[in-house]
Amino acid sequence: MADLASQIEALWRRRDELTPEDADARDVVHEAIGLLDAGEARVAEVVDGEVVVHEWLKLAILLLFRLSGMETVEVGPFEYADKLPLKRGYAEAGVRVVPGASARWGAHLERGVIMMPSYVNIGAWVGANTMVDTWATVGSCAQIGRDVHLSGGVGIGGVLEPPSAAPVIVGDSCLIGSRCVVAEGARVGDGVVLGAGCVLTGSIPVIESWSGEEVGRGIVPSWTVAVAATRPRPFPGGHEFGLPCVLLLKQLTEGERHDKSALNDVLRDHGATL
Repeated sequence: MADLASQIEALWRRRDELTPEDADARDVVHEAIGLLDAGEARVAEVVDGEVVVHEWLKLAILLLFRLSGMETVEVGPFEYADKLPLKRGYAEAGVRVVPGASARWGAHLERGVIMMPSYVNIGAWVGANTMVDTWATVGSCAQIGRDVHLSGGVGIGGVLEPPSAAPVIVGDSCLIGSRCVVAEGARVGDGVVLGAGCVLTGSIPVIESWSGEEVGRGIVPSWTVAVAATRPRPFPGGHEFGLPCVLLLKQLTEGERHDKSALNDVLRDHGATL
């Protein structure tokens, strides 16, 4: 794989010379994208608590766009025009894909994933038994853990450039509530419950309700229940406005299964929902 990475980096250095007619370059890039598609390589992963981005795989994705020409695809009465093919082989992979759902080639879906009418972009990785619910989107290179529920309308942001930028990472056993937005390299730890409508970006403060302290920005700690909230901030002229934050309501026991009725009680106590 190191040799393939070197080849991709060499192609990137002369990317301005490449065209869709460059078959040799295209073969090299397709080999790299094939590794992503099969789950044999990942754009990013967490190692010892830190996000490691494999930039050469992002470069391969960017090169794929440069080396691919526009094509028209017709499916029944629908017509599409794009540069990249859709993912295939769902039955063999043990993945359930409901009509109206699609994933691009170069995204990896582990066995047991269910896609309701939704979308998973190239470079993304979705773990086993995860539900991508109706109108949820998983952006390019986002990394979603196992046994996760991305509820209806959830928007997981994607990132390709700059190649060094960390993608969104959602841990295992998470419940991401309806219409949440997680973007700009934000991280959600294992076992997190994110209440409906939360906006979590790399710059959004995360605050403990029990201490009132900010525990970081853009990272929700593992095994917590969190909701959208605001924090007061003074502005010139003597005015004070509420700016968005994510509020931690409860610390769960590590490995604690999500009892939906109990979670609903916790959230309702604070006027929030799943």
